[in-house]
Amino acid sequence: MDAARALPPGGQAPAVPTPAAVAAPAPLQRFLAAPGEHLKRGPIAVILVEDQTEVAATLTHHLKLGFRKILALSPEPLAPVAPLDDPKGRVLNLIHDTRARDALPRAVNAVIAAAPADSWLYYGYNAEFLFYPFSETRSIGEMLGFHAEERRRAMLTYVVDLYAPDLARDPDAVSMEQAMFDRTGYYALGRPDRQGGFRERQLDFYGGLRWRFEEHLPPDRRRIDRIALFRTEKTLQLLPDHRLSVEEYNTYACPWHNNLTAAVASFRVAKALARNPGSREHIRDFTWRNSVRFRWESQQLMELGLMEPGQWF
Repeated sequence: MDAARALPPGGQAPAVPTPAAVAAPAPLQRFLAAPGEHLKRGPIAVILVEDQTEVAATLTHHLKLGFRKILALSPEPLAPVAPLDDPKGRVLNLIHDTRARDALPRAVNAVIAAAPADSWLYYGYNAEFLFYPFSETRSIGEMLGFHAEERRRAMLTYVVDLYAPDLARDPDAVSMEQAMFDRTGYYALGRPDRQGGFRERQLDFYGGLRWRFEEHLPPDRRRIDRIALFRTEKTLQLLPDHRLSVEEYNTYACPWHNNLTAAVASFRVAKALARNPGSREHIRDFTWRNSVRFRWESQQLMELGLMEPGQWF
């Protein structure tokens, strides 16, 4: 066809539409001042992005679990993640100084204050992956629904340290394909109260890299227990040591039977030990006789006692 005849009346070629500009991420506090419908229904995940390590894998994992909204907090806008399957726009990038002191409790407490009461909230970091019993076939909503039926408003999670088996090949200590973790070496101590006794149904848990390399970690960073799943209350506060301001939230079970617990498979400590000048010169390898390959499945964690189904079968 003659090009001249292809032109519309007036002789002007139609303008080629340009892609709409992507809005810059809002600061967390500005978003929370007017969140609209974003926080109306949970469960909600808050992911603090401290670096670029496995950000896409972290977001994808939690999308698959079924979180209705994932707030990805980062100091700068996240680079576009091409393979991220999020057609409903459940991941929302917000700006927050995740490297500042107490960045985690400040962010989580701000979300608690903004979210409707009784919303289920999860928090974690990039390169951390939540697992709960039967998480491959049951959604996070199903699991938390059962937990709520047992009149529980919070869930104990154990942070299971992951690490690469070969630091020469993976100097940042991160390998999704060959991740290892400790199958033994975990223990619990009674949690002291202010009267010289112990708090009811509360324990301090230890193990993993935090135990084997404890000389490189301050005492307040050695515990592996974290109340990473809980229901919001307007006066509730997350404390810097991963406990909550309401003591019942910090219990591992109700008084009458065992409850569900979950696990967070995390490269965070391995990354820190491999990068910190005070520790990296003293660590040649993270593997030892009790290292096993992580299979990325909940059954393995249940078999080793690192999480429990309680009455959920």
